[in-house]
Amino acid sequence: MLKLFKNYNKRYLQFIALHIAIGFVIYLFRFFGLIYFLGSIVFFTLWVFQSGNKQNQVLYAAAYMTAGEVFFRMTGGSLIPWEAGKYSVICFILLGLFFSGTSRRSAPYWLYLLLLIPGVIYAAETLNFDTNVRKAVIFNLSGPFCLGIAALYCFDRRITRQQLHNIVWCLLMPVIAMGVYLFFFTPDTRDVLNGTQSNFALSGGYGPNQVATALGIGMFALVIQIFVNGKNKLIFFLNIGLLMFLTYRGIITFSRGGMFTAALISIAFMVMYFQGVSSRKRNSISFYMVILGSAIAITWLITSVRTMGLIDLRYANKDAAGRIKEDLSTGRQELITSELTFFINNPIMGIGVGKTKEYREEKLDILAASHNEISRLLSEHGVFGLIALLILFCTPLFYRIGNRRNYLFYSFFGFWFLTINHSSMRVAAPAFLYALALLNVVYEKNDTLPRKQISH
Repeated sequence: MLKLFKNYNKRYLQFIALHIAIGFVIYLFRFFGLIYFLGSIVFFTLWVFQSGNKQNQVLYAAAYMTAGEVFFRMTGGSLIPWEAGKYSVICFILLGLFFSGTSRRSAPYWLYLLLLIPGVIYAAETLNFDTNVRKAVIFNLSGPFCLGIAALYCFDRRITRQQLHNIVWCLLMPVIAMGVYLFFFTPDTRDVLNGTQSNFALSGGYGPNQVATALGIGMFALVIQIFVNGKNKLIFFLNIGLLMFLTYRGIITFSRGGMFTAALISIAFMVMYFQGVSSRKRNSISFYMVILGSAIAITWLITSVRTMGLIDLRYANKDAAGRIKEDLSTGRQELITSELTFFINNPIMGIGVGKTKEYREEKLDILAASHNEISRLLSEHGVFGLIALLILFCTPLFYRIGNRRNYLFYSFFGFWFLTINHSSMRVAAPAFLYALALLNVVYEKNDTLPRKQISH
């Protein structure tokens, strides 16, 4: 067991070193971003076929592509399709369904997928003549479709505790590479700050909201590592250092949604983990919490100094002059309100997939895409979207009643809910992490830890 533990930590250090190198090499040679993307697909595809998916390898592949999606977009240029991350996740999950099938209990998600079809058919009638219907439909449905396919595979899928931690590894590694790339690529913080709005320059020239979301996934994965793999002091303090690094990179994007989400799902994990361990181990976990809290506080202090106090104003919802902004949601509330109005006016069929942006411009003279997946589903799918949402909310919660061993359930489910409310489903992350909440975590034969630890 000691040898296995040492090998486990050795592989962890090797993977971290590898992805630090990947991030630096892509900074030096931008074209390597495309090679990294294609190489990841080839590697995982060969692995899945060679293994026959006997150990749920497709989940590792999908997790890696999910966490790396924003980095792939950021560095792949025009040669990587915008939706390539979602496509790759969908394809890997379909491979898993081919090799391993799905649970007979997954009928709600078959129904969910069927409920998306009427909105697609109706969109062919409602979209403007000069609109590319195929692109509009794919852009708006790739996320919900990815969720449905991933849920079909994961629902009641038996997976060991170690396999779950391996998935967390795969969620972490690409984010480390992206963090290193941002460290070298972005300019000095003080040179590009001119206000408290989201900052593209400090997000690698890419969308701050999506970059912060991806960095938040890495932060969450590191929090898990700190608690479940904290016996080795080198690994423990390395994880603390990496967490401070990714937290700093996330905060200075000035995009709050991804950071709030990472904080809340990490707290959910710690609460569930603390409740599940023996009273004897809670003392060491309390120590980890103190160290973790101190590290975050120090990181915030450093960020405040580096941003000349602007980050404090940002999170206090103030502008650079210290005046309180009237709209805490930065315009999202108006978009949600308009979409709910569209639903009320078109309750049966909605206005059609991809029509929201056009309809809002026609009715309100506002040209903006949706940031909220809940209101978008309602406005574009009508009553079919409402039923789909009920399935997405109720199915995991009812499943949780009879299966309480997945101690990351509330974190995964919470990530989905929080992310679709500030960033819709522009990336695969909310879809895939939602599906992970449906996994059936089982005990390993050689698991020496108390069962209470993973039974919540």
